[in-house]
Amino acid sequence: MRNYVESVINDVKKKNTDQPEFIQAVQEVLPTLVPVLEQNPIYKEHKILERITEPERVIIFRVCWMDDKGEYHVNRGFRVQFNSAIGPYKGGLRFHPSVTLGGLKFLGFEQTFKNSLTTLPMGGGKGGSDFNPKGKSDNEIMRFCQAFMTELFRHVGANTDVPAGDIGVGAREVGYLFGMYKKLRNEYTGVLTGKGRNWGGSLIRPEATGFGSVYFANRMLSKKNDTIKGKTVAVSGFGNVAWGVVMKASELGAKVVTISGPDGYIYDENGINTKEKFDYILELRASNNDVVKPYAEKFGAKFFAGKKPWEAKVDMAFPCAIQNELNEKDAQTLIDNGVKYVVETSNMGCTNEAIALFINNKISFAPGKAANACGVAVSGLEMSQNSMRYNWTSEEVDEKLGRIMSDIHDVCVEYGQEDGYINYVKGANIGGFMKVADSMIDQGLV
Repeated sequence: MRNYVESVINDVKKKNTDQPEFIQAVQEVLPTLVPVLEQNPIYKEHKILERITEPERVIIFRVCWMDDKGEYHVNRGFRVQFNSAIGPYKGGLRFHPSVTLGGLKFLGFEQTFKNSLTTLPMGGGKGGSDFNPKGKSDNEIMRFCQAFMTELFRHVGANTDVPAGDIGVGAREVGYLFGMYKKLRNEYTGVLTGKGRNWGGSLIRPEATGFGSVYFANRMLSKKNDTIKGKTVAVSGFGNVAWGVVMKASELGAKVVTISGPDGYIYDENGINTKEKFDYILELRASNNDVVKPYAEKFGAKFFAGKKPWEAKVDMAFPCAIQNELNEKDAQTLIDNGVKYVVETSNMGCTNEAIALFINNKISFAPGKAANACGVAVSGLEMSQNSMRYNWTSEEVDEKLGRIMSDIHDVCVEYGQEDGYINYVKGANIGGFMKVADSMIDQGLV
């Protein structure tokens, strides 16, 4: 089976030579599936690996819009509908200059397994544009979102494909997108998640990914008869995800000492642990300046320009920013400094080399497809609430999330046991794969 897996990976490389992120994601997942393939040769017979690494549909389109000065602009829009075996395509929209087809294919591929792990009926998809919202006025962003939706609306729907927000797409952008969809289709339906609370959104959605990552980490620690209380924590990024991690980890008694941005990272030896500090992180994000140095100036913390937070001596690390933000060198630094737990909260936040180093050194490592599944889980719950025309309370949503993350952890443990060490990467990959693979076989060759 190892030779078979290698042959599939080689075929993916040949077909996607200009898509390194997608190739990296495939290389991370497929080798871990060898045990389940050996036990279930039917997956090879039905060519599941070949089928599951090829998107069902890729949509690329032109987005033309006008800025406030009347100048025309042209961007490229994408929607990768990767796999619908267990439900409608589900995954975020990302507006950022770095958006490429290969990057979105990697995200859609990962989303397929992540959504499967939540146990909710959601397939995998991802989309976005190379549009840069930084420095744009509200009117410019509205015009871009409306232009983007005039094409996307043909391909999405509550029972077909339900996008959400992602990098560069927050509540404002979701509102503009939803408004145009409603106008074009003349229907009020749960086609997008991350909506405003007044018009179909779910409570605690902004915090969900970060909260869920800490819930997962808590389960990891409990499995080792350990506790998050008193742990020193490094967090990267300062967006919604990092904000959620900082708040929940602090609430549970950890001491978060870092956040980071493109300009560097801050080290707050007193801990990022007050409402004033939490609220200031929101102010930084809302400023669209993409910097964290002002935090250091306001609260007397140390600022390290152009550096990553992984050089700080901590017990736990939560990469929360962007893919491949933590490389092999960073991993070795963390290990040398005594890190005990690494919880990948961004999508593919660690390189494959870094992950291998953590696993080889028996560091408890949680992959993003498991640890950050809470965000899409809340989106799934939002879909359910929209279908019922009903809203749950914060406590009800939080309770459901805690149960979902606990179930995901248990699946990872079930499939990831290795001589006293829990390989969460292997466990998450196998657990997410089997449900999708079995569903694909049940539905025939389509």
